[in-house]
Amino acid sequence: MVDSNAIYVLWLRDVKRFVRAKSRIIGILLMPIFFLLGLGLGLGSIVKLPTGGDYLDFIVPGIVGMSLLFTSIFTGSAVLWDRQFGFLKEILVTPNSRVSIVIGRIFGGATTALFQSLIVVIISLLIGFHMHVSVVTPLAIVFMLLIAATFISLGLALGSLISDFQGFQLVTSFFTMPLFFLSNGIFPVSILPPYVRIITYLNPLTYGIDGLRIAFLGTGTFPIWIDLLALVISTVVLMALASFAFSKTDVG
Repeated sequence: MVDSNAIYVLWLRDVKRFVRAKSRIIGILLMPIFFLLGLGLGLGSIVKLPTGGDYLDFIVPGIVGMSLLFTSIFTGSAVLWDRQFGFLKEILVTPNSRVSIVIGRIFGGATTALFQSLIVVIISLLIGFHMHVSVVTPLAIVFMLLIAATFISLGLALGSLISDFQGFQLVTSFFTMPLFFLSNGIFPVSILPPYVRIITYLNPLTYGIDGLRIAFLGTGTFPIWIDLLALVISTVVLMALASFAFSKTDVG
């Protein structure tokens, strides 16, 4: 049974921790800013897209997706911290269901990831990103939240199954970089080799970035309803996986 009060308390805890950790905000934003400046401005003058258009405009949705991916998947490390300091044991002895705990964590992580991604969008606008405002632009928030929920669920599942920080960092690094580079964040899907394209189509981040590209620029590889459907399915599947893994976790 889902307990809305437990979800709210865990959401509020994550948001307060985020607001109080100023260095964490700066640290997480450094990589997206580096990619924006290095790829968007550095390569933007020499890279010519097969579909035309400015490379900086093309890459910004990918950088936003990368920011969401990295922020979200590393949320799973909170499970390891809570296990180490005893907080996990305290919340597991309460009558609240573990599904409620997982949902609360996902809501909290998605809120903070959304905030950081909006900062990346603002910085992109300041350095020359041209957003095409239309009726679908507000859907960018929906896509950001779905991307965050998908990969927070993956991070929580990994954090529930792995007991040490070093192992968690190694495993998440194994997931994050391939997920980003095997998406349409940096290169159009159409220029990739056929076998790589198949892998790209199986990557949930591909549909999230494509949805952001439609919301920001008005054009994408897939119809927007396919992007939404693919992300909703991946979110539901990974949330179920996170709930199952969390139900088996050892509180230590």
